[in-house]
Amino acid sequence: MKEKRQKKILELISVMDIDTQNQLIEELKKAGIESTQATISRDIKDLRLIKELTTKGTYRYVVPMGGAADHSERLKNIFRESVTDYVCAQNIVVIKTLPGLASAACSAIDKLNLDNLAGTLAGDDTAFIAMLNNEAAEKLCREIGEYFV
Repeated sequence: MKEKRQKKILELISVMDIDTQNQLIEELKKAGIESTQATISRDIKDLRLIKELTTKGTYRYVVPMGGAADHSERLKNIFRESVTDYVCAQNIVVIKTLPGLASAACSAIDKLNLDNLAGTLAGDDTAFIAMLNNEAAEKLCREIGEYFV
């Protein structure tokens, strides 16, 4: 539901000048998506939306340059800077990081909204990524390997 709602938010702000959370809630409601102000506020934060001044002198929500679609590049940077090792153990991917950076690795994975992601768990320097099946975990490990290139 979150992914569907956020996709609709991005669609709405691309075709309309939406300047308030209430206006966004109303437009989502028209599209058949019920939501609360708190949820919309989190979505705006997750999507990293900002307000920009329009030519009419009003404001509207927009995706900043390099915003929502730039998660892959951000993940690559986080991994290049913090990951020291990784291994696939059946449906679990274990990532070792520099001290204190496992949360950043998990957050980056969470932001990708992977279809087969069951969840993430971070310690100080170790992150556990639970995938729904072994194949999904192996695919994620291959992708992680590409980030080190």
